[in-house]
Amino acid sequence: MGREWRRGPTLGRGSSAVVSLATASSSGEAFAVKSAELSRSGPLRREQKILSGLSSPYVVSYIGFDITEEEATAAIFHYYNLFIEYAPGGSLSDEIKRRGGRLDEDAVRSRAWQILRGLAYLHERGVAHCDVKGQNVLIGADGRAMIADLGCARSVTDDDDDDDGDDDGVTYGCSRIRLRGTPMFMAPEVVRGDEQGTAAADVWALGCTVIEMATGGAPWPDLSDPIAALHHIAFSSDVPESPRWMSEEGKDFLSRCLRRDPEERWTAEQLLQHPFMRRKRSLTLDQGFWATLEEEDSEEFEIANTEQIPIPTIDIRTDINSVMPAKSPRGDLRSRLGVGRRLGDGENGRLSGNRNRRESRGGCKE
Repeated sequence: MGREWRRGPTLGRGSSAVVSLATASSSGEAFAVKSAELSRSGPLRREQKILSGLSSPYVVSYIGFDITEEEATAAIFHYYNLFIEYAPGGSLSDEIKRRGGRLDEDAVRSRAWQILRGLAYLHERGVAHCDVKGQNVLIGADGRAMIADLGCARSVTDDDDDDDGDDDGVTYGCSRIRLRGTPMFMAPEVVRGDEQGTAAADVWALGCTVIEMATGGAPWPDLSDPIAALHHIAFSSDVPESPRWMSEEGKDFLSRCLRRDPEERWTAEQLLQHPFMRRKRSLTLDQGFWATLEEEDSEEFEIANTEQIPIPTIDIRTDINSVMPAKSPRGDLRSRLGVGRRLGDGENGRLSGNRNRRESRGGCKE
């Protein structure tokens, strides 16, 4: 098959995939590609299934997918490749490091608002992210924060136990619990195994991410042993401590996120109306602008203390030949790449209400 895209430098490595910078051969447009061996591509295939039906300025954009074959050490390997929007600003965790180890309150407020917009969009469409944290929020070329890495995400329309063979379980006591997410960011009910993959758990993780932005570290800094930390999160009456320097509004916002009872946690939509978030709107823009934004669901946004990030020159290292027949997906870059077809954008049900939280129990499938 013709060379439709080229793999560039490695951007990062996760537990299930390698992320590389890539370019379309015909146009030179940059995008990111997440690749995994086909036999271990369950998380990527699930991410493609969910991401292909989404379209929001606050969720990283889906471009397409394909399967390639590469030769290494006299053997042929097949790889599943997921194409997504390239975010030259790196992750939110990277941004925190660039700014001296923590963000000021205006920046925390702005980033939290953008993440909440993304979560509200996902929850409205019946999708729980299951692993919200700074590393899974990317910063685009325009400075916008976007939710990314939906490899652990769960849709309420999933009917099967989509086990891909990747064992991410945690040994706890004499039993092994299958958990999805990052332990220090997990809600108590998730650690206990009562509920998995809910909007309420995403809101708890958002609160933990606000603490990460404000302090430069994960919540529960005094709990260094992972198993002891899981036990404490699951069965104590404690919640992560709010940063002392935050305003009273900021601390109250965190308290709405970090309720141990998931039924008492505010939803993403409710948190967008919290005074801590609404105060952001009066910083530089008038209320009339924001009313228009909400009515028209505009893709405009306001970003505090961010800069335009240039897309770097790409050092091409490897050509990858597609072994999939060309498709005609929506979008210019998808069409030029000839990658997997984008799915429809139909709504899959809500996940933000308490009733649906109870109905959506089950593992964050992988």
